[in-house]
Amino acid sequence: MKREMRKWVALLIIPIILMATIGTTQVQAETTLGIHVDGAILIDADSGKILYEENADTPLGIASMSKMMTEYLLFEAIHEGKISWDQEYKVNDYTYAISQDRRLSNVPLRRDGTYTIRELYEALAIYSANAATIAIAETIAGTETEFLKLMDAKAKELGLVDYKFVNSTGLNNEYLQGMHPQGTGANDENVMPAKSVARLAYHLMHDYPEVLETTKINSKVFREGTTDAIKMDNWNFMLPGFVYEYEGVDGLKTGTTDFAGHCFTGTAKRGDKRLIAVVMKAVDANGVGSYKARFDATRAMFDYGFSQFSNEELLPAGYEFEDQKTLDVLKGKEKKVAIEVKDSVRAMIKSNEKDQFEPQLVLDESLLKDGQLEAPIKKGTVVGHVKIVKKEGEDYGFIDSKDLGMDVVVTTDVEKAGWFSLMMSGIGDFFAGLWNGATGFVKGLFK
Repeated sequence: MKREMRKWVALLIIPIILMATIGTTQVQAETTLGIHVDGAILIDADSGKILYEENADTPLGIASMSKMMTEYLLFEAIHEGKISWDQEYKVNDYTYAISQDRRLSNVPLRRDGTYTIRELYEALAIYSANAATIAIAETIAGTETEFLKLMDAKAKELGLVDYKFVNSTGLNNEYLQGMHPQGTGANDENVMPAKSVARLAYHLMHDYPEVLETTKINSKVFREGTTDAIKMDNWNFMLPGFVYEYEGVDGLKTGTTDFAGHCFTGTAKRGDKRLIAVVMKAVDANGVGSYKARFDATRAMFDYGFSQFSNEELLPAGYEFEDQKTLDVLKGKEKKVAIEVKDSVRAMIKSNEKDQFEPQLVLDESLLKDGQLEAPIKKGTVVGHVKIVKKEGEDYGFIDSKDLGMDVVVTTDVEKAGWFSLMMSGIGDFFAGLWNGATGFVKGLFK
C-alpha cells in the first residue's frame, strides 16, 4: 500500500518539477544573450549608459585593443601641437626588426626609411600594424618605455581600473625580440576589464571623434605608387563590403593573441543611436575561438541594443521637483528662489521601461549654509544635479559616472538685501531667539 502511495506521489510531483525547471530556463534565456565570451559589455555611445554586461569587471587580455590608448595619446599630442601629422619618423633597429616579422600584423618598414606620422597612424588604425604603433609611441615619448608612463597616467585620468600596460601594441612581449620596454616581463601582456576597455573607447570617440574617419576605411594601400606599396585590409570584418558586414559599423579596434583570444571593440550607428560593444575571448558553441565568434557575439549585442532600446526623454528641460520647487535664500531681497532642471534628460533605456525611472534631486552641499543659498545669486547658478533612479529591476548604471548628472539651476536672480533690511532681519531673528528661549524655559518649569 505504501509503495502504491509513493508511486502516485511521484507521478504528481514530477510534472510540477518539470514545469518549474522549464520556467527557470525561460527566465535565464531572458537575462542573457547567449554569447560565448569571457567578458562583454554594451553601452550607449552618447550617454555612456550601460545596456548589458557579462563578467565586465574581470581583468582579461586585451591584445591590440591596447592601440586605442596609443591612438588617444596620439590625437592628444597632435591637438596640443607637440607633434604634427606631417612630422617624419626615422626607422631604428627596434621598429625595423618588428616590422619584418610577417607573423605579426605589420607593414614592412625600410631600415633606412622615414615615414610620416599620418602614414604610421593609418597603418595602426586600419591594419593594426605593430611596428608603426611603436614608432608613434617613440615619436611622442622618445622610447616605448617612457610611453608606458603616459599610458598609465592617461588611464588613471580617464578612470580606468584594473589595467596593466606592458607595451604600446598589445602584443605579448615575447614577440618583441628582447627589446620590450624596461621594467616589463619577457612574456607579459596588456590586460584590462571589459568595462575599462569600453570606458577608453567612450572617451576616445567623445574627445577625438575624427578617429572614426580612419577606422571606417575598409582597405587602403600603404605607400601607394612606390615599390613599398602594400594593401592594408581592415581587420574589422563587420565593415561594409566584408564577410560579417553589419549596417552602421564604422570602428573601432580588433585584438587577437593566444593569451587574449579573439577580442573586439566595435561601434555602430543607426539613426540617432550609436552603440559601443566590447567582447573578450569570444568562442563558438564548441568553445573554439575565431574571427567569426567575436563578430557573431558583437552582432548579437548590437541586435539587442538596436532592437530593445530607444533614446527616451526622461525629464523635460525646466522640470521642477514636486517635493522641492525652491531653496531658501539667506541675506536676499527674496526669501526663496525657484530651481529647475537645466536641460532635457535623455537616456537609452528599454522601450517598455520608461515609467520605471524617477528623478532624485542631489544638491551641492558646499554651496549651502544650513540648507540655504546666500545672496547675491545669479540666474542659472548650478546648485546640484538630478539623479535618475530605476525603481525596480536591475540597472547597470553608466560607464563614466553614477548618474546622468544633469544640472539643476536657479531660475531667477536674487539680489542681496540692503543693510537696513539685513539689520531689521537680524533684530527680528534676535528677538525671535529670545522668545523661543523664554517659552522653552517656561515650558520646562511645568514638566
